Amino acid sequence: MDEYIVARVSGEAPDFTANAYHNGKFEKISLYEDYLNKGKWVVLFFYPLDFTFVCPTEIKDFSEKAKVFEAEGAQIIGVSVDSEYSHKAWVEGDLGKIHFPLVSDLDKEISISYDVLHEDGMSLRGTFIIDPEGIIHHATINNLPIGRNVDETLRTLIAAKSGELCPVGWNKGQKTLGKA
Repeated sequence: MDEYIVARVSGEAPDFTANAYHNGKFEKISLYEDYLNKGKWVVLFFYPLDFTFVCPTEIKDFSEKAKVFEAEGAQIIGVSVDSEYSHKAWVEGDLGKIHFPLVSDLDKEISISYDVLHEDGMSLRGTFIIDPEGIIHHATINNLPIGRNVDETLRTLIAAKSGELCPVGWNKGQKTLGKA
């Protein structure tokens, strides 16, 4: 096995280029070239598998709030160990229109790099907030049956972007504790 840069908070996000399904077509996307190097923050989230039970609830919530993330200068990217063809079938079938790319990690290299590969060969529910310099500001990893909170991800993104010391429960517009 090749050596991997492993994702850690305050460390550099591992780059990847992979096939994805987005806006009705197949495309190849690169984390740095397509997003970070263009000044975008990225919310990178991993989910176990297409055609499962908890995953569509999360994906649909991220999609419904994609414009709010975009207004904050962030791109959402979903990743699973399914093929881009599976993503297409799921989106065009049960899932419906999704407003961000779904990346294929068939070789599991991205999941390994972000340390979310479960022993059963699927990805755990990992969420990473990455700044345009490629630094990871936030990471959470949930076990397979536990869905994440998209509103909390958005709150955390806004706090990270503020560059301020944000106390417990802080929300946009509230007083911070000063510069970080």
